[in-house]
Amino acid sequence: MNTTYKLGSIADLRLTAQPSTIISSLVLWSILSAVAFGLLHLSPGAAMLGGLVAVALHWLSVLIHQLGHALAARRAEYPMVGIEFWLLLSRSLYPKEEPALPADIHIRRALGGPISSLVFSLLAGLCALALHGPGGIFWWVALFFFLDNLLVLTLGAILPLGFTDGSTLLYWIRRW
Repeated sequence: MNTTYKLGSIADLRLTAQPSTIISSLVLWSILSAVAFGLLHLSPGAAMLGGLVAVALHWLSVLIHQLGHALAARRAEYPMVGIEFWLLLSRSLYPKEEPALPADIHIRRALGGPISSLVFSLLAGLCALALHGPGGIFWWVALFFFLDNLLVLTLGAILPLGFTDGSTLLYWIRRW
């Protein structure tokens, strides 16, 4: 049985999540909290709060990445219908009855996520720079926010790993 949780909708996109999303979020929260406690020497409460905020920012970043795909898809006139969250990632959902599309449409839609994540990375980087002076948990969370957006959702997304935007780009560029 394949369980999927309905989370509502945003921008006319239905949001769903697999159970792996909850489990992986709890694991990430635990890891980030342990790092904050062990390496940053924060109190357990502050470490847990910082870890929770970092996980929330991760999911906000994933949503922004997907909204970038959605915007590109709408501009290409072949819109998405939803976003499915799985593990610590997500996938764009398109209509099942979508016709065969030319390579340039697939390429434009695939680039929407990494481009929006790059812009979000720049904003997160500015936050990290602004908070560097005071330091503390806010700076570390902002640094995580920046690195997560840059390394995972921008650069990582364009690597051709079989399930990433980079794989879609490589496939369709070869057929263009």
